[in-house]
Amino acid sequence: DGEWRVAKKTKDATVWRKPSEEFSGYLYKAQGVVEDVTNRIVDHIRPGPYRLDWDSLMTSMDIMETFEQNCCVMRYTTAGQLWNIIAPREFVDFSYTTSYEDGLLTCGMSLDYGEVRPNFIRGFNHPCGWFCIPLKDSPSHSLLTGYIQTELRGMLPQSAVDTAMSSTLANFYSDLKKALKT
Repeated sequence: DGEWRVAKKTKDATVWRKPSEEFSGYLYKAQGVVEDVTNRIVDHIRPGPYRLDWDSLMTSMDIMETFEQNCCVMRYTTAGQLWNIIAPREFVDFSYTTSYEDGLLTCGMSLDYGEVRPNFIRGFNHPCGWFCIPLKDSPSHSLLTGYIQTELRGMLPQSAVDTAMSSTLANFYSDLKKALKT
């Protein structure tokens, strides 16, 4: 844990980063307590009908192939960030959700799959995952921890990528909490 450095801290989440072993960017760890049960939280995170409703970064999502109930290939697009310094991106990810200890794990990584749509840069998610476990002394609250290592690709200053990733992950928690209250 000595390598982790705090990248952003808000009332909803803390985001750390350390150099990725997969590519020349960072592995981000985001963590926060969310007031809800694990199943409902993960239903809002994994590929499915809820994600587009609340995740302001995600602009489209298509399930391209389903292998079993909790296993699929999805293609999604993200909005531009930082006044469009970071142009919209497209990702194609393999996603799998399963039980983990007392909670749930939803994980995935990008695949080289299909043609890149016009007006998008194809980003790449190295192995990523969200762990969601109930708090022992407060089962109506869950600890949500994400490990994200996204290679945005394209000609981007690393400082812009770092700022965008830290802010996006912190905002993810506040947006998720708002969605769960509705």
